[in-house]
Amino acid sequence: MIALQEIVQYCDSYLRIGEIQDYENALNGVQFENSGTVKKIAAAVDASTPTLQEAAKCGASLLIVHHGMFWPGLRPVTKALRRQLKFAFEHDIAIYSAHLPLDLHPEVGNNVLVMRALGLENSEPFFEEKGSLLGRRASVDIARDELVKRLEKAVAGSVKTIASGPKTVRHLGVITGAAGSEIERIDGEGVDTFITGEAPHWAAIAAAEMGLNLLLAGHYATETFGVKALAAHIAGEFQLDWQFIDLPTGL
Repeated sequence: MIALQEIVQYCDSYLRIGEIQDYENALNGVQFENSGTVKKIAAAVDASTPTLQEAAKCGASLLIVHHGMFWPGLRPVTKALRRQLKFAFEHDIAIYSAHLPLDLHPEVGNNVLVMRALGLENSEPFFEEKGSLLGRRASVDIARDELVKRLEKAVAGSVKTIASGPKTVRHLGVITGAAGSEIERIDGEGVDTFITGEAPHWAAIAAAEMGLNLLLAGHYATETFGVKALAAHIAGEFQLDWQFIDLPTGL
């Protein structure tokens, strides 16, 4: 078993938790301590009661998530939050959350890993958000239909395609999650095709007006990459077992 604090210190440094700004409710880093040791790591996209239950079933004492326990903001410790905290206490499960620091990480980040899953190793950071370059972009020469096929294979699911841009993709941008609402800012970044997880209705109209391809591969599906890679990396560093908990939302 490894000391929880040792793993937390490593993760904080590796992900630059203290340097990267994020949304206030992300609350990056350790969100819930256990009694102090870790024997197995679980990874999941979202913190929830079912996630904690699955972590307990597999014997994990550290749960790494992308979306932590406090996204709704400051609220009374009742109902779901009370249930989650009680379960984590009773089963001695620590919870560590990493949002934007994980999205943009150059090795285990969601965006760089989606690019790699598409067969694109040479991507670069783009799109500033909260003082950091969040996404990845690449110069390519890929037929749009081929890109969609690769993306569907990468996320093991369907991709909603707003085919309003060129049939041959030359300038590709990727920001996982829910970056479709940034479509107008994306247009100013010089990409002709944009991959994200989800978008509001109006973004499809905007993409058509701008002549952009907008590929929506699912918020959940595009953000499974980072937590898996981070857990595998940490497990390797500390010689621990790890397991991914797959609880898709369908969004």
